[in-house]
Amino acid sequence: MTIDKEGKYCTICGGIPPSEIGIRQILIDGKETGIDKLDWILEGVAKIRPGTDDAIREELIKRVREFNFVPSKKADTYGEALLREYRAYREKQEQAGE
Repeated sequence: MTIDKEGKYCTICGGIPPSEIGIRQILIDGKETGIDKLDWILEGVAKIRPGTDDAIREELIKRVREFNFVPSKKADTYGEALLREYRAYREKQEQAGE
């Protein structure tokens, strides 16, 4: 991996270095779906702690759409799956005493 003024890139293929890929698979509508930067997104939303489930879903979808395609027809389904991941993330945080 090389870092220069244009960012990080693989010195072999010129693409994104494997260590920089943050895609995680989650179950959405019964299918494994890759969400880029999901852990970073969950952490960011947890820091602002939106009050209601609707506010959490809205914030998660907004942030996920910055890095991933979310079909408009599936936005509610994605929102539910992301909320489920968010709750699991928060539960792990609470168990760790954060």
